[in-house]
Amino acid sequence: MNLADSAFLRACRRQPVPHTPVWYMRQAGRALPEYHKVRAGVPMLTACATPDLIVEITMQPVRRYGVDAAIFFSDIVVPLKAIGIDLDIKPGVGPVVADPIRDAKDLDALRPLEPDDVSYVTEAIEALTGELGGTPLIGFAGAPFTLGSYLIEGGPSKNHDKTKAMMYGAPELWHTLMERLTGIVLEHLRIQIAAGASAVQLFDSWVGAIPAEDYREFILPHTRRIFEGVAGVPRIHFGVGTGELLGVLGEAGADVVGVDWRVPLDEAVRRVGPGKALQGNLDPALLLAPWEVVERKALDVLRRGRAAEGHVFNLGHGVLPSTDPDQLKRLTDLVHEAA
Repeated sequence: MNLADSAFLRACRRQPVPHTPVWYMRQAGRALPEYHKVRAGVPMLTACATPDLIVEITMQPVRRYGVDAAIFFSDIVVPLKAIGIDLDIKPGVGPVVADPIRDAKDLDALRPLEPDDVSYVTEAIEALTGELGGTPLIGFAGAPFTLGSYLIEGGPSKNHDKTKAMMYGAPELWHTLMERLTGIVLEHLRIQIAAGASAVQLFDSWVGAIPAEDYREFILPHTRRIFEGVAGVPRIHFGVGTGELLGVLGEAGADVVGVDWRVPLDEAVRRVGPGKALQGNLDPALLLAPWEVVERKALDVLRRGRAAEGHVFNLGHGVLPSTDPDQLKRLTDLVHEAA
């Protein structure tokens, strides 16, 4: 099959599809026993820099579930690590930064990303495009706000208080930080596209902490620059807790707006506005319920998704580690078979 004819890419472009395409955020990872087998004793950032492991882990859910797209196995902090930021992903915690960014001199650590910094990304994607055949590969990156929050806070944060303090209290420093990160993110996405990624997703995991008016001032210009810089492939924009931001996310330049589980898709269509496809949005926790519940809720998501100009079925966030892979297989088949 020609890649351009894939249901996933057609839905992203708001074209007619033979069935609703489906893939899952975090489909390659913690819910799969085969993932734990190949990752045994291998630190996360080592796995993300090992082409053979990247290829195997990326392929695992495609083989098991028959999803309509693969997503490149990596982590949003990989480009930061690649330019020399002293950070690690600690199990049960997340990314931890040794020297947080708090003032202008700290920005010197954020040098531009070069293709040679992430040669393993290029090698892995080139190998994957050969293995995947007609299945598209999604490249991805973390958005500047979310990466900036990790860098400022020094790790995960519930309130993002230091991040907001810089954004509101030192706006010039904030925009300089966002500009540096935007350049790094944009180059990381371009490297993935050049190697063969058919689409890209920008994860802004923590941006739901920001009101829409402040998003427009402090974040939107930088997000727009990223999406403008990767025109030519379908672009997906996703954040958690972004129900109040869906309108402004629709203005940021992506072709597809990801919706978390908090907003029904037919309501999300109204908030996002015309000219966009939507992605989502089954609550990942529902996969821990009996199949009858999953089936009923998934069919409701599909029904509401018909209001969109294009719909890519997904979860409203990533697959939970305790998810039974058989549930995801049944869900994939259900989405493919639903009228």
